[in-house]
Formats: sequence, C-alpha cells, structure tokens
Amino acid sequence: MVVPYKAAWLLLSISVMFIAVANAQQQKKYSLSDFVDSAEHHMPILLQKQALVDASKAGITDARHSFLPNAFIADELTLGTDNSIPGSYLSYGIIPSTSSGVRPANDYQSAVGNIAIFQSQYELLDFGLKKAKVDNAKAYSNLTQADLEREKYLLKWWVGKLYFDILKNQFQLAIEKENVSRYESIYKVIEAVTRSGIKAGADSSLAMAELSKSRITYNQVDGQIRQQQQELSYLTGIAVNNFLIDTSQTKNYLDALGVLSQANSNDGLNNPMIDYYNKQELLYQQTETLVKKTFLPRVYLNATGWARGSSIDYNGDYKSFSEGLGYQRFNYMFGATFVYDLFNVVHRKDKLAISHLNTEASDYDLQQQQLSLQNVSNQAEEAIVTSVKNLFEIPVQIKSSEDTYNQKTAQYKAGIINLIDLTNASFVLYRAQSDYVQTLSDWLLANLDKAAATGNMDLFIQSIKK
Repeated sequence: MVVPYKAAWLLLSISVMFIAVANAQQQKKYSLSDFVDSAEHHMPILLQKQALVDASKAGITDARHSFLPNAFIADELTLGTDNSIPGSYLSYGIIPSTSSGVRPANDYQSAVGNIAIFQSQYELLDFGLKKAKVDNAKAYSNLTQADLEREKYLLKWWVGKLYFDILKNQFQLAIEKENVSRYESIYKVIEAVTRSGIKAGADSSLAMAELSKSRITYNQVDGQIRQQQQELSYLTGIAVNNFLIDTSQTKNYLDALGVLSQANSNDGLNNPMIDYYNKQELLYQQTETLVKKTFLPRVYLNATGWARGSSIDYNGDYKSFSEGLGYQRFNYMFGATFVYDLFNVVHRKDKLAISHLNTEASDYDLQQQQLSLQNVSNQAEEAIVTSVKNLFEIPVQIKSSEDTYNQKTAQYKAGIINLIDLTNASFVLYRAQSDYVQTLSDWLLANLDKAAATGNMDLFIQSIKK
C-alpha cells in the first residue's frame, strides 16, 4: 500500500526539512544505489565469499579428474641374495619377494637384477558414483554462490536501513535548526516586549533556557548523523567527509515506490535468503545420493606389463653382475576385478541415517527462514498501513500548529498571553514536524523491510535511485 501521488506531493511540500544542510556544496551527494554499489566492491567479507565460490568451482573439476585411470611406471635395480623355500604366507607389504634359488651353496651369494613395471587401473563400472560425486561438487558450489548472494543481500539491507536512518536525522536536523531559529526569534520578541514594558524581564531568562535546550538537541542530532556516517563509511569505503545523503529527489520516493505494491506481494522465491537454504537442502539431498552410490560394488579393468633381468640364469647358475642388468623376460597381463565389501550394507545404513537427518534439519532451516521472512513482511505491511494513515493526518497537524504558533506570537507581542503559552505553541509545531519525519522514516523503512522479505530489494533500490 502506498500514498497517492497528490497526497505525497502535499506532504513533502509542507515543511522546510528537505532544505540541504549548509555544507552540501562541498560534499558529493550519493543515492542509496551509489552506496550499495560501493559496499559491494569494498567489504572484504564479499571477497572472501567469492574466493570460496571459486574454490568450490575448482572442486567440480577435481571431482571429474578423480575418476581418471591410475597409471604408473617404475624401474627397480636390486642387489641381494636369492634364498627361498616352498610355502605360502600372507604378505604385509614389507617382505621382499624372492623366487627360484633354493641351493644351500648359494645361501650367501649375491645376484643383481632389475625390473620395469607399467600398471594401470580403470574403474569400469561404478554404478553412478562418478556422476554422484560431480553432482555433489556442483551442489556445494551452488551453495557457496548462494551464500555469496545472501551476504550481498544482507549488506544491501544493512546499507538501506543506515541510509534511511541518516536521511531521517538529516531531515530532523533541519527541523532542529528551524527550532533554534524559532526560539531565537522568540527571544528577540521578548527583548522588544520587555523594553516596551509590556512584560517583565524574567521571561527572557526562560526563553534563553529554551533556546539553549534547542541548541543542545541540535548538537545531539548532528552527533548521531556523524556516528552513522562513520558506520556507512565502514560499509562503503567512502570517506566520511566526502559524501552526503542525496535529499534532492526525496519528493519522488512515495511516487517511485508505487511500483513495489504489486511486486511485494510475491512469495519471495527469488529471495537470496530463501535460495541459500534451498541450496543447502539440495546439497544434503545430493549427499544422500552420493552415500548410496559409494557403497555399491565396483568393477575395475586392470592392465600391467613388466620386464625382468637377473644375473641368475634359468638353470640357476650365478653369472656376473653385469649380465643381470639387461631385460631378459617380458610379460603382460589384463584382468577385470569385481570388488564389494561385505559390510557395506551396515556402513551404508549408518551413513544414510546421518545424511538423512542432515537433510531433515536443512528442511527445518528452510521452513524457519520462510516463517521469519513472512513475519517481517507481515509486520512491515502493518507498519506501512499505519504510516500511510498518519501521513494523511500530519498535514492537518502541521497546518494547525503553524497557525496556532503565529497566533500565539501575535498575542504575546500584544501582552495577552504569557511566555508559557507561546513556548507550548512552539513545542506543538516542533512535535508536528518531528512526527512527520518519524512517520516518513517509518514508512520508508517498512517498505525497505517489505521489499527485503519478498525478494525485491534490487527493485526497491532502483525505484528510489532518482
């Protein structure tokens, strides 16, 4: 719901709050879109998230390459004895291989030999494991990308809130400046009335107290703006002394945001804050698939070839070492291997239980985020409705308070009323102007929250760019 254009124009023309601050000419003016663009290129957290995205994309390539055939070549030169006895044993990988020589006379006689080996293994059938690994890597990459987009989205929301807070305080500062000027005028009136003998001199002391109080309030608002500018500088990298919130096009906000009335009613499917949890759930679902494929049987295609040389000939005679350095025998072998761990059923069940519970938890995460954003959207909608009602009432409040103040000023000059009546009228006018700033700020922030909750942040930012 938005304020009609004509009403908006009326509301925005009834106060001096949109007058630029005194040093505007020395500072560059930035729109919300400018600040958001700067923040997206400045915050290190986004660079870190982008690096993680790049790493996850490299992980997809790594997953594909993990299924390349294993192939290696080796050449080994040995010097040692050749004593062996019949019998079999279980090898633990540290017992050297010995063959042939069984003669007692050669127990301590050394021989030279060499062997060259080429061996390759290719996973011929994996029953979908390769695809599951690649898909899992893609799902993780999609999650890191969604995390980056969510971080950007939250940053835009943060910058937007800060932008409108500063905007509100700049408008409020203009009101405080006018309030100071008003009390300065009251003080001058009191001096004139006192000199004429209409009023006692005590009124000037009370007026000075009110003037001092208005100056203190002005200083406080000015300090709040400076603190908020420091925070905006932290987010955007723009030096505090080099920027100013652009209020020159504020009159267009209410009209421009009318395009959001339809867009804000969607279901938020394009919201990066929802998309992140969708991608997280998809990753866990893909992990479940990977677990299922990991514990299926595998079929390997093996190939090997080797060449051997030895200083012991086929009759068992020991010859010179040099005669054992050449390759004397050549062999090759091909084979297919079927591999299945008999306990895979147990392991698969355990791993699937873990993965399924992770998937279930991620689904609850998604539901919680959807519920939270729906709550934000509902509250923002109620705030918009309330603000719109108040924006229609405030012109009446301001016009009446202005008339009252002018009347009380004339009555005070004539000696009809006392200073308290005049300051009360001044306060009512000040409150009406401040209420307007607060209501307009509430309206803008509620529209920002509504846009953020419904996934229309970019549309919102572009709508008020000018």
